[in-house]
Amino acid sequence: MSEHETRALRIVRVRQQGRYIRSFDLMPEGAENAHGVTFIPGQVAALQVADEEPAYFAFASAPEDRELEILVKRTMGASVALFEMKEGDCVQLSGVVGHGFDLERMSGRDLVLVAMGTGVAPLRSALRHVLKQKDQFGKLVVLYGARTPDDFCYRDETDSWEDTGVELRQVISRPGDHDWSGPTGYVQSLLDHVLPDLKSPVALVCGSREMIAQTRDRLQRMGFPADAILTNY
Repeated sequence: MSEHETRALRIVRVRQQGRYIRSFDLMPEGAENAHGVTFIPGQVAALQVADEEPAYFAFASAPEDRELEILVKRTMGASVALFEMKEGDCVQLSGVVGHGFDLERMSGRDLVLVAMGTGVAPLRSALRHVLKQKDQFGKLVVLYGARTPDDFCYRDETDSWEDTGVELRQVISRPGDHDWSGPTGYVQSLLDHVLPDLKSPVALVCGSREMIAQTRDRLQRMGFPADAILTNY
């Protein structure tokens, strides 16, 4: 789409993901076999929802997927309005922003995808794109943190990621009374267990600003070069 073009996106499917999180599959009005929106993994859709202020949602789908997909956590403003919308409703795509991930430049490298919460959306976009050309990359490691097991998204996909050879590690920060036998803490704590086994890793990091800053600091203290720590914006 051009810089100033606005397109209506129709909701074609809504799925419950984590707590208070839903995924929305979107298709431009009039499109049938492909969405036709140009973006790269990690970029963000600028959406106008009803009369709310424009809001930004990272694409969770790969560019070559048939439909566009976003994750929406019900918080405030446009996210509340969008969260309650149904199949057949429309939102307006006013642009695509952010620099995303230049995955072609990472050919031959090990990829460590570090996500917290809905930050998994842009990393899922990158992972889906990479898995279609897996032989062009080294090891693939996904480190995914959430508050509780109920906050993990795409739980129906994680088995298929592992079946393709992706090393998936998940951690929760608030175990409480949940039935959870995995590690607890913050996602950046998992880095100590995977980086020593990688030869030429690049880290793709998505989450809150605080999480990104802490992860970057931890990686640099472990000897990671700054230009190998990438965010999507």
